Amino acid sequence: MQPLSHGERATGAARGIAQYFAQVRVRSEQLCEHLPADDFGLQAMPETSPLKWHLAHVSWFFETFVLKEFDARYRPFDPAFEMLFNSYYNGVGRPFPRPNRHLLSRPTLDTVYAYRRHVDGAMQSMLDGGGLPEALLRRTVTGLHHEMQHQELMLTDLKYNLACNPLYPAYRDAELPTVVSAQPLRFVGFEGGLVDIGASGEEPFSFDNEHPRHRYWLEPYALANRQVTNGEYLAFIEDGGYGNPLLWLSDGWASVQKECWTHPMYWRRIDGGWYEFTLHGLQPLAADRPAAHLSYYEADAFARWAGGRLPTEQEWEHAAASRSADEGQFCHPEDCLHPGPGCEQDGIWGMYGGVWEWTASPYVAYPGYRPASGAIGEYNGKFMCNQQVLRGGSCATPPGHVRASYRNFFYAPDRWQFSGLRLARDDAGRDWR
Repeated sequence: MQPLSHGERATGAARGIAQYFAQVRVRSEQLCEHLPADDFGLQAMPETSPLKWHLAHVSWFFETFVLKEFDARYRPFDPAFEMLFNSYYNGVGRPFPRPNRHLLSRPTLDTVYAYRRHVDGAMQSMLDGGGLPEALLRRTVTGLHHEMQHQELMLTDLKYNLACNPLYPAYRDAELPTVVSAQPLRFVGFEGGLVDIGASGEEPFSFDNEHPRHRYWLEPYALANRQVTNGEYLAFIEDGGYGNPLLWLSDGWASVQKECWTHPMYWRRIDGGWYEFTLHGLQPLAADRPAAHLSYYEADAFARWAGGRLPTEQEWEHAAASRSADEGQFCHPEDCLHPGPGCEQDGIWGMYGGVWEWTASPYVAYPGYRPASGAIGEYNGKFMCNQQVLRGGSCATPPGHVRASYRNFFYAPDRWQFSGLRLARDDAGRDWR
């Protein structure tokens, strides 16, 4: 699914967006259609949300920021939903507390699906009307990419929730395919210089935090030709990586001590062997698959142990800009929902998809950035503090969602996302082979 340009003003563009709207909305429900109703209310930690809440919240977004703003005839499905399914938009009203979303046994799942039908009908009726303002079409496409973000969260949140069950239930009953041996680790050099960073405006879609496009100076650098593997991360563990304070940032070492981390989030030591919980259930740890579900602290400590560092987000984007995001390992629910090595593009494997790659860059505004006015401006701007940028997408990211300029962001201790790392080094001219 590829979005249409939100700059097209013709009625045909609105019809195309209406078709795209239907595709994205159906996909959210397809991700859930094989699951029992018991799975829809799980919330094992405050950072995750129940599937039922996700399904309702993405409808709330269209109701709040499209229908209520652009359709005077629209009548809300239930006025109480404005508070129940508001995530963090304080400009709209006081949201229901995030840690308590699992307590919302009512409305029922059937009611949530009825809410979706109500919103879908109103949206399709409006989009089919033609003669729509560009601002409405632009906001609709933003809502669709917002829903795609939640499609990824639906999988990552459910994975965390299912992992808390000692039965290790699978989201999808299918064996993981065997992966070929990982490519030998080597480094690809980049000359750097004065480069353009950020969305150009020619993309079919981009979020506000990818703007404005600006110039940035890069010293010569080198990126690893692939992501760090489970086997390499296991070597870090066996070398006492989690017990060596010299490898860790101060806050990272405090997290290791407080949380008693000794391995990545979903690794399990059973009968002397290593296993990994996946969306396909508990599986033997595959040494050649990318290491996943690492915090920023773990990624940084590993990089230091390996004699490298994490790339900056500008280095990553500069390297990715000449490579196609269409070639990545993204979420096709009928296929493997666990990171693989990805495909090769100009000497680099898996630049897109597989696992999100931590960068050394804090999530801050680009020069000249201004959030949109009103509550919609809370989407990205107010989170530009105390978080780190990740790039590239993952095996849980919907296809057609990411691009070279896409900026994801999480707090440094977060581990429940498909987050891994690619090593970087200085001095691109040195032979690192």
